[in-house]
Amino acid sequence: MNKKITHVFFNRKMLLCIYTGFCSGLPLFFIIQLIPVWLKGGNIDIDTIGLFTLIQIPYLCKFLWSPLLDKLSPFSLGYRKGWLFLTQLGLLIIMPMYGFLTPQDNIKIVVALSLLTAFISATQDIAIDSYRREILSDNELGSGNSIHINMYRIAGFVPGGLSLVLADYLSWMEVFVFTAAFFIPILLITIRLKEPSHISVIHSDKSILKQSINEFIHRQSLRNTLFIIAFISFYKLGDSLATSLTSPFYLDMNFEKRHIGTVAKNAVVWPSLLGAFLSGFIISKYGLNRSLWISGFVQMFSILGFAFLSYQGPFLTITYTQLITLAAVISFESIGVGMGTAALVIFISKKTSPLFTTTQFALLTSFSAIPRTLINSTSGVLTSHLGWTNFFWLCFILAFPGMLLLLKVAPWNSQS
Repeated sequence: MNKKITHVFFNRKMLLCIYTGFCSGLPLFFIIQLIPVWLKGGNIDIDTIGLFTLIQIPYLCKFLWSPLLDKLSPFSLGYRKGWLFLTQLGLLIIMPMYGFLTPQDNIKIVVALSLLTAFISATQDIAIDSYRREILSDNELGSGNSIHINMYRIAGFVPGGLSLVLADYLSWMEVFVFTAAFFIPILLITIRLKEPSHISVIHSDKSILKQSINEFIHRQSLRNTLFIIAFISFYKLGDSLATSLTSPFYLDMNFEKRHIGTVAKNAVVWPSLLGAFLSGFIISKYGLNRSLWISGFVQMFSILGFAFLSYQGPFLTITYTQLITLAAVISFESIGVGMGTAALVIFISKKTSPLFTTTQFALLTSFSAIPRTLINSTSGVLTSHLGWTNFFWLCFILAFPGMLLLLKVAPWNSQS
C-alpha cells in the first residue's frame, strides 16, 4: 500500500502538477490579495476596491483567444512550453511596474496595468490547464488536480502572506520586485520542460471554438450541457463572494497587515491544502459525485464563520484570543474552499475531451468565473449598504443554487 501511495503521489507527473499549481496561483493572488491591500493603504475607498475585481474579466473571456494557443508556438518552443515561457516572462517584467505608481494619483494606469496582468495570467492558465490535462491520464486526474490545487493555494502565501509581512518593513517597490522574483526559478523550470504530445482532430479550415463546442454538446447533449454550465457557474458563487474582500475586511476589523500576513494567511494556506487532500480522499473512496456534495456543504456553512467574526468586531485592541478566533474562522472556511475547488476542477477535467483540451477547459473555467467576477464587482457596494455581517449571510444564501444543481449533474447515488 505504501508503495502504491508513493507511486501515485511522488512521480514526475505529480511534481509537474506542483509546478503548474504554483505558476497559476502566484499572479492571481497577486491581483486579488496584494493589490487590494496596496489600494486600501493608498486611501482608495472600499466601493472602488470592490469594483476592482472587474479586472479579472480576462479570466472570463480567455476562451476567445484559447484557440490561438493550438495554432502558434512562441519561440518555436512548443504549443504549451512556448506560451508558458512567454507569459511568465511577461509577468516577471510587469509586476514590478506597480512600484512606480501611487494608487490615488495613477488609478487609471493601475487599472490598465492590472487588466494587462490579468490577461497575461489568464493566457498562462490556458497553457497550464492544457499541459496538465495532456500529461495526466484519466486515472491520474484526481491526484494530479488535488496537488495542483494545493500548490495553487501555497502560491497565494507569497503575495497574500510573505509580501504583506514585508510591506510593513520595505517599500512597495521592493515588495513588488520581491514577489515578481519568484518567476525567475519558474522560468528556469519552464525552459527544461518537455512538450507533451497532442491528440488533435482539429480542421484548420474551421473554427476551433465551434468544433470544440459541437463536440462537447454532441457528447453530453444540449440539455445536459446547459445543466453543466449552470452548475459550474454557481457551485462556488457564495464562497467566492465571501472571500472577494477578505483583506479589506480584516483591516476593517482592525487587524494589522502583519496579522494578515502571518495568522490569516497561514490559516488560509494549510487548511485549504487539507481541504484539497480531503476532497481527493473522498473522491477515491466515495466517488466524485459524493465529493461534490460533501465539499459543497462544507464550503457553504464555513461562510457563517465570517458572519460570526464580523458580528464580534471591529475590535478596539487585538488580543491573543481574537487572533485564535480569526485563525479558526479562516481555517474552517479555507478547508471548504480547498475541498470545493479541488472537486470542481476535477469535475471540469473529466468533462473535457482530450481532442479539444485547450478550448474546452478554457470555456468551462470561464463559465465558472463569469458570475463570480460580475457579482464580486458589487462586493464593495454590498458591504457599504449591508454591513459585513449581512453581507456574509447573503453569501451563504447564494451558495444554495449550486447545491440544488447537484441533483441533476451529480446525483448522490450515481457513481462517478
